[in-house]
Order: sequence, then structure tokens, then C-alpha cells
Amino acid sequence: MTRYRVSAPAAFMRSAALVLSLAVGQASQWANAQAVATPPAPAAEPANAAASESSADDGTTAATPAPQRRPLPPTVLRRLPRRPERTDEERQELAAQLREIYRKTPSTWPAPAVDAGVKWQEIGLLPDVQHPEDNPLTKEKVALGKMLFFDPRVSGSGQMACASCHDPDLGWGDGRTTSFGIDRKPLDRNAPSLMNAAYHTSLFWDGRAESLEDQAKQVLLNQDEMRSAPADLSAKLGAIPGYREKFKEVFGSEEVTIERVTQALACFERTITGGRTPLDHFLKGRKSALSDEAMLGLDLFRREARCMNCHHGPLMSDGEFHEVGLSYYGRKFEDLGRYDVTGEAADVGRFRTPSLRNFKESGPYMHNGLFPTARGVLNMYNVGMPTIRRHAHQLEDPLFPKKSSLLKPLGLNNQDLSDLEAFLEAASEPYLRMRPPELPPAEPQETAAK
Repeated sequence: MTRYRVSAPAAFMRSAALVLSLAVGQASQWANAQAVATPPAPAAEPANAAASESSADDGTTAATPAPQRRPLPPTVLRRLPRRPERTDEERQELAAQLREIYRKTPSTWPAPAVDAGVKWQEIGLLPDVQHPEDNPLTKEKVALGKMLFFDPRVSGSGQMACASCHDPDLGWGDGRTTSFGIDRKPLDRNAPSLMNAAYHTSLFWDGRAESLEDQAKQVLLNQDEMRSAPADLSAKLGAIPGYREKFKEVFGSEEVTIERVTQALACFERTITGGRTPLDHFLKGRKSALSDEAMLGLDLFRREARCMNCHHGPLMSDGEFHEVGLSYYGRKFEDLGRYDVTGEAADVGRFRTPSLRNFKESGPYMHNGLFPTARGVLNMYNVGMPTIRRHAHQLEDPLFPKKSSLLKPLGLNNQDLSDLEAFLEAASEPYLRMRPPELPPAEPQETAAK
């Protein structure tokens, strides 16, 4: 469904250095510059020092950056000096050692680097999908849900389908910073992939839906998104003979209701699952499925990069909500995230951790699609993500967002970042084409021919 939302405190991504321009008291501008060779690591910056000029994160002067849609509000960044890089021989030797360690059962793997209180699970294979008792799986219901998913007639305008924002050819997302709604209205949040949505226990970036059925219904009724209405939806689809036949086959009568529509959609969406990645083949025993770079990245992911604090378990997500410094609190593009659902001050700026499965196809990244490339996000997590500065009028503001304590500067070097990218690409699914189904015509073909 359009605008299925998930949050992101520790995602790790791909190539092209992030350009930062953080002027004290002014909005910063972020841009991704072409990656360049890395000189020796720069000297450590003082804690809480804000960058005052545009430079690539590897210490070189950046090329003129392409303008970004959303400049970052004034923030504080803390950096550590990058640790020394290894020679090719050292990397090969370490990869061989790690391959021997990780070839054993996960229960014997080294303990991950997680903070006290984090209830982590080991990375693993996806379990079987559990369908709810009140919406059991049938192949007929899946087929109906697939039709409805690709049919723009479910929207009030007749122009927007669920697949408009969740296109299988675009990794079940739309590839945009934020999606377009009805009448091409720009929406506030990124539409992430529907891949493996069946496993999430809460949906949307702010977690306001607890089931795929509820999520689908909310999007259908949202005036900025699908702008449908129960009576109009029933009348429109109920006037199509092919749909009446399908609803009778699946539900026992021709009646079209929004509840039946969302049940069919959710049933289909629960079949959009992965489990065919190189990482899955590795976990099943094919130890050559991971390259040396991905092998090094797996160990980094679990330990020095601290990713397992938020991205663990078979889904590579804790399903929790975290504040990562991107709420734009008190400024243009402000998004209070989970707070708008709970009303709890602690939830200001918190968004749900996204799954890192099928990572390669899930950009742009973060709840607002701020980062077009993987390496840009990696660079920011390497410095512990931004900390929004309080202004004088915010000193006593009880709603001022508090960044997650799980985020810390890492001091990873370019080799490390590339290895993390290689591992995350190994957690991405191979491309499988899904052709849209043939949709039932508004009236019988013989009548239309006349």
C-alpha cells in the first residue's frame, strides 16, 4: 500500500561521500560528492565541534555538490580519527580467519557489540509467514489481492494504485525521496519497500497500524494518498462483473466492502517475501556465498560498527523506534514521528527501525528519503549521526527530541565502509520480475465491443 513506513536508526549503505556544510546558527546543506582516494586519516576533531565548511567526509575538498532537497538544521557532529587501513594481504588473512569462525553455527559466533539492555537476536533465516486466523491464506484471495494492488480503480481518482508507490520493478518502493499522493501532491515521508512486510508487528514509519489490513485501510481512506471512500469503493468495484465473481469465489458472496478489499490486499502483501539472498545461502551452509569483503562486513556489522544494537534478528530490525537526529524539530520539514501517535514526549522524532534485508533496492534512505546513496548514510552513522542543537527559546522545551544513546562515533575507515556495503548488498534479494495481472474490465468484453 502507498506510504508503508518504517524507521531507521542504524542503516548502512553504499558509495559517494556525503558533503556536509554546517554553519553555526544557519541551516546546513548535505550533498553526496564523488568518492575520491583517501589521504591519511585527519586529526581528531574536538568533541561536539560543528563543521564550518564544506568538505568531503574523507578529508578532501569536495567537488561542487548537487543541491539537496532538504538541508539539515544546525547540528553538532562528533568525529573520531579513522582507524588505520589494512594491506591487501592483511585483509585476505583476516577474511580467511573470519570465514573459519563464521562457518560454524551462529550460536558459536563471537558476541556482538551491543549496549546493556539491548535484547538482540542473532541474524538468521526468515521464518514462515503467519497469516491471521481472521484472514487465512488462500490462493484465490492472493490472486484477488494482486489484482486490487495493481488496479488504480481502488483510489478515489482512479489514477493511483498501491503499485504506484510500491512497484515490484523498483524493489517494491517508488525510488523517490518522498512519494506523490493524489493530484501529485508531495507527501512527507518516503515509501519504503513492501518486501517482508508480513513480518512487521507495527506499520508506517510511526507505527500507527498494527496489521497490514489496518495499514491498507488507512492509506485507502487518507485524503492525501488514495482518497477512497467505503461506499464509493464498494459501488465502483461492485459494478465490475469480474470483481463480483472474484469476491464471491473468495468470500462467499459478491458483496464488495472495504474490509474485504483490505483483507485481500493484506493476504497478497504477505506473500511478498525474500529469503534468496547470498546471506541466506551463507546461513544455509554455502560458505562461499559471501565474498571476502562481505565476510569482513559481516563481522564489522556485528561488532565494531555496532549495527546489531538496532538491526538484528532474521529481519535485521529490532522493530523499535529511535530518534537519530533527523526530526527537523522546530523547523521546516519538522516531523515528530512516533509522538504524533502516542503523545509521549519521549517519542518526539522517533521512527521505526527499517529492515536491512533487500537493502540495495530500498533507497532513498531514512523516513524522509534524505540520503540518495548508501555511503552518505554510512558516513553519518560513522560520526554518530547529528545532534540537533537547542536554541535559547528551546532550553526548557520538554518536547525537545533526545537522540538515541545507541548512536556513537565509530572511526571506521573507507575499507570498513566499503566492506559494510558489500555485506548489506549480500543481504539483498536477486531481481525477480512480477508482471501486473490482467484486470477485470468494467463491463463484459462482448458488451464493450458493441
